Amino acid sequence: MKKVLVVGGGITGLSAAHRLRKLADESGQEIRVTLVEADEQLGGKLRTVKKDGFIMETGADSIVTRHEGIRTLVEELGLGDRVVHNATGISYLYRDGGLHAIPADTVFGIPMSEESLMKSTLVSEEGKRTALRDFEEAEHSFTLDSPVGEFLRAFLGDELVERQIAPVLSGVYSGSIDSLTLGSTLPYLLEYKNEYGSIIKGLGANRAKFEAQANKKFLSFDGGLDVLIDALEEAMPDAEILKGAKAERLRKVGGGYELSVKGSGVIRADAVILAIPDGQIRKLLGEEAPDDLFRKFTNASILTMYLGFDLPDSDLPADGTGFITTGDGAVICDACTWTSRKWAHTSPDGRLLVRLFYKNANPEFEEIKEMDRDALISLARQDLEKSLGIKAEPAVVEVTPWYGLMPKYGLGHRTAVEELEALLDEEYPGVAVAGASFHGVGIGLCIEDGRKQAERVIAQR
Repeated sequence: MKKVLVVGGGITGLSAAHRLRKLADESGQEIRVTLVEADEQLGGKLRTVKKDGFIMETGADSIVTRHEGIRTLVEELGLGDRVVHNATGISYLYRDGGLHAIPADTVFGIPMSEESLMKSTLVSEEGKRTALRDFEEAEHSFTLDSPVGEFLRAFLGDELVERQIAPVLSGVYSGSIDSLTLGSTLPYLLEYKNEYGSIIKGLGANRAKFEAQANKKFLSFDGGLDVLIDALEEAMPDAEILKGAKAERLRKVGGGYELSVKGSGVIRADAVILAIPDGQIRKLLGEEAPDDLFRKFTNASILTMYLGFDLPDSDLPADGTGFITTGDGAVICDACTWTSRKWAHTSPDGRLLVRLFYKNANPEFEEIKEMDRDALISLARQDLEKSLGIKAEPAVVEVTPWYGLMPKYGLGHRTAVEELEALLDEEYPGVAVAGASFHGVGIGLCIEDGRKQAERVIAQR
């Protein structure tokens, strides 16, 4: 019998454990799976909160549908009839005291046509003329390791990038566009520039793909993302799942491994999948972990707040799903999702539910971190009054801080992952790392990575 240990009961670890059980069934191998989770509840950053008729997510609120892994998993778990999709609508940027619609014919604020560029209310005529040089300048020396900000400014100019593109990209990837590489964010932009001689032309030539992705490109479940977490646990009755079990130290012993678990003694395994953040892996390896390597992994912070109101969702601007701020200081939050508009299942009776995001790149973040609950609610209400004119007292508030737990894919991230995996292959054969800290942010990528690493450790040993 092969014993495989999965450390971490978030979506990555659960996906890995589930795939291991499927591999056992498909191959006829005897595989004993043990999953260890420090919290008393599975799901990691994914947790659904239900209050006063509202459904709120403490972490990500949805899954990108394009990932093959999620489609496969939904089918395997029989959850197809519980899937819900996002409503589509206008996304706005809040700047200069008002909401400006991001032109529909864009990808992350990057125009797919000259017409889309000209429709922008965020960019001056001079800024638009500057952006047109993208059609003329084809020669460059950029690579996938180049900063995405430097690449975009070189061909589209400072004004379009700073006023329209940067707020969107920074909002999606939780970092400055000058600390994110093309390879870790939008590698196809480099491909399009090389093939078509123009970023805008390349996006336009691939318009059908992006338009298909924009139409209901996210999914959740009718009872929130906990539906997926619960289904994964229920689908593994023969796996040993230990909750409230904190992993403390991983040691190589003979041809296998021993994991010391607080309150549970020692667990032995032939192979191990570490589906936990980089900092926790550093602690598990103890003095054998190379500090210089682990310092290359960086993490950001974010605080989110849901506010639910006894107001109709129709009080929001028509056809909108939310806004991103541009950092001009008038509104402090970095973004605001109109959750009840975007996800009907979160407010079945049509009451207004919004979610505000405050990220550590925000110049006010250090002060925000020190605020108590009442001060945070006051801040959120001020932001909603300035941006949307909402003055009502919220009926429900849910505050979730994630400090130092949001992976950032900086300029050295890919190299750091390669170095860590090489170290494990040499010093800890049969041990794999998985999840957002390493191979991709987002639920879909975490699901795919968990499944991939399960297949990898079975093939290795």
